[in-house]
Amino acid sequence: MHSAARFFARAFLLILIVSGIAACDERHDDARYTLYVFGTLVEIAVPAAEKARADAAMPEITARFAEMHRDWHAWRPGETTRLDKAIAEGRSMTVSPLLKDALLRGRELEEKSGGLFNPAIGKLIGLWGFHQDDRPVGPPPDDEAIATLVARHPSMADLVIDGNEVSSTNPAVELDFGGFAKGLALDWAAERLKERGIPDAVLNAGGDVNVIGRHGKRRWHVAIRDPNGWGVLGAVKLEPDEVLYTSGNYYRYREHDGVRYSHIIDPRSGRPVDHIVSASVIADNGALADAAATALSIAGPDGWQETARRMGLTLVLLVDADGTILMTPQMKERVELEEEDVKMVIEDVQQAGAN
Repeated sequence: MHSAARFFARAFLLILIVSGIAACDERHDDARYTLYVFGTLVEIAVPAAEKARADAAMPEITARFAEMHRDWHAWRPGETTRLDKAIAEGRSMTVSPLLKDALLRGRELEEKSGGLFNPAIGKLIGLWGFHQDDRPVGPPPDDEAIATLVARHPSMADLVIDGNEVSSTNPAVELDFGGFAKGLALDWAAERLKERGIPDAVLNAGGDVNVIGRHGKRRWHVAIRDPNGWGVLGAVKLEPDEVLYTSGNYYRYREHDGVRYSHIIDPRSGRPVDHIVSASVIADNGALADAAATALSIAGPDGWQETARRMGLTLVLLVDADGTILMTPQMKERVELEEEDVKMVIEDVQQAGAN
């Protein structure tokens, strides 16, 4: 099967898995809409009684998703690649309000993560072969090329944003919004639905979920993807307006001589993460949870508590390379694991931050 076809089959399967356990009180008359953005199928479900309002909102959401997909793309021609070219050439460029908002949010999240989440390392991500639609093949890039890019220290803090005019003090900056674009998009779509007066909904982008209100009389019940396959690690109940995002190396990676290289790149070393296979975050904001899942993966078993504290998170679950589940006490209270006989380490991020 062609790689794109495999992706859509797997993404649709995951949506079915999440939808299948999404509600404790199943409602079969929900109105459902399927869209596409950033290489991911997005399913939006609202109560049947709200279908007319949702129908009115979908053209605007569909159009905005198409705009985001085009202009935030990291390697196809669009506004982001035009800005990358201007930065590389030492020029400034006038950007749209949509791109400006993404730049400001990315800069904020990089600072909040202590630099572990860094949308300015597009050159490194491209060097590892992840700026293409198909899975990269062949050996990893050579050490000198990696070291050269790392030594240039690209950062969102290098951007100079004056009104809608953007430039950079560092020509090594190249933008890649892959670490938080889904969160930004679902956050925006959820706000549009609420503005339309829709009190309850779920937005699911390949297993990353924003919820509005409740599912009937109960909380939304959603899945955490199993990093060892396309099944479910466990499930959590989400409070109204919470989100659940997971980052992992189960789909995007390159493999050579039996070694799997994750698409999650540590900005400090320029190399893929190998100590965490997935990180899941519950928060009240999709962009934050999306970025945090990447930052926590990079922080690893020894640093995730401090990163969670910095980012204001208490509901975190990680799976390390040995299959051990690391999580906060608050997440342990929320999660229902599929397997009970797993090794778990419970860490309080507030205690970690106090030391």
